[in-house]
Amino acid sequence: MALPSESSAVRVAFVDDDTGLVTVMQRRLAALRWQLEVLAYGPGPDQLAALRLHALVVNPALTGLDYLERIATQLPGLAVLVVARPTQVADRVRGLRGGADDWITKPCHPEELVARIQAVLRRRRAGELPPEEDVVAAGELAIRPDMFDAYVGEEAAGLSRKEYELLRQLAGVEGRVLEREQIYQRVWGYTMVRGDRSVDVFVRKLRTKLEKVSPRWRYVHTHFGVGYRFAAEPADATDAAPADAASEETTAADAGAGPETTTPRRAAMLIR
Repeated sequence: MALPSESSAVRVAFVDDDTGLVTVMQRRLAALRWQLEVLAYGPGPDQLAALRLHALVVNPALTGLDYLERIATQLPGLAVLVVARPTQVADRVRGLRGGADDWITKPCHPEELVARIQAVLRRRRAGELPPEEDVVAAGELAIRPDMFDAYVGEEAAGLSRKEYELLRQLAGVEGRVLEREQIYQRVWGYTMVRGDRSVDVFVRKLRTKLEKVSPRWRYVHTHFGVGYRFAAEPADATDAAPADAASEETTAADAGAGPETTTPRRAAMLIR
């Protein structure tokens, strides 16, 4: 799904039964010459792809959070925004981690919703790779922006949109360490809240998928207490123990432990 240019019409679909919001948005988007589809249910990926949408606005009360994750995974080129009544923090975190680009709490002003759709599309345009960098090769991997995934031969790693964005950002500065705060700002588009472990969780998922399709190589390396570095390095028998220890470090971080809280043995392992 190609992103719209600044001047072209945006195609948006709403999955919401809030008739008041939908009616107001229909008038507002018509004034902008945007195209709007109002859907009474959450269509499958094939149906959404046929609509050639740029953005999907979803009320998870109608679809469930699993739907968001499925759409974000199978249609990584589609911007997904959530508009919902006040919910628990755990639901919002799960939705954003699962691939939603933004989460807006009702009641919301229609101008704010329009602005948030525009902001998401703008961030996505800014994150597109130049044509001459369409494919990034590293080790056995071919990182393909046209598919929003990484491949070894014909086998895809099966990355979600956020996992792909994380990989692209790390690979884009290959060999350099990106701090967790930098990664969060680049991938999620916001300032990281203290204690948020989203970066560590997604690095763990990304690393698992890459090592599944390319077990002879290691790609994402941990710099404890700082951040992560991308470099294709052959795996050998000597890195088995550090890999396990690094995984334990990330698991501890996921559970809420700070990244600087390490034992002396782990502190000696600066890079995975």
